[in-house]
Amino acid sequence: MDTSTIWTSQLWWYLARAGGIVAWVLLAASMIWGLLLSTKLLGRRPHPAWVTDLHRFLGGLSVVFTAVHVAALVLDSYVSFGPAEVLVPFASHWRPAAVAWGVIATYLLVAIEVTSLLRHRLPRRAWRATHLLSFPLFGLGTLHALTAGTDAGTVAWQLVLAMAGATVLGLTAARQVRTRPYDGAGDGLKGGPGDATAAAGDARQAQLARARAVAGSRRRR
Repeated sequence: MDTSTIWTSQLWWYLARAGGIVAWVLLAASMIWGLLLSTKLLGRRPHPAWVTDLHRFLGGLSVVFTAVHVAALVLDSYVSFGPAEVLVPFASHWRPAAVAWGVIATYLLVAIEVTSLLRHRLPRRAWRATHLLSFPLFGLGTLHALTAGTDAGTVAWQLVLAMAGATVLGLTAARQVRTRPYDGAGDGLKGGPGDATAAAGDARQAQLARARAVAGSRRRR
């Protein structure tokens, strides 16, 4: 094996590692930011648009880097992942359980992002129920990061995972204490970390509608 082949093989492996780490960091950041908004710890006054858009942006970026992570794994020749190994849980011959958590987390991530993009076309109950999958998504993604890959055994990485997990648990507990169960439409669901962004988006749409109505009445005068 010549030097260029070795370098290419290592490139895909390092890209897979970097893509996975960045995807998890973005997922954790999106989760924590959404919980900060839904617990009202950032204040109860209306936030600027970028505050709520940041939650969606972080979630979207996590999808992009998850795709980079998966594609680099398929292209890497060290472990020899194929389409089945990255798409079917427990199909991998290399750490099947650890890889399965990542496969399932990927499906949850895609489901959450797709329904978020289609939120205004979906029943609110369906969107809320799907968005609650953010919690098992974060748990499975963290379990995958803790059990798979070269960096799983490093103390620094374990500390990062532990601190993020403790933060999410603390904010989730705070949200349960500070908020009441959602009783709209009779579904009785408590919303996930995206509820604040959804509410802010609805409020912004209503504000724009009022502004258009005022502008239209002035033109008629």
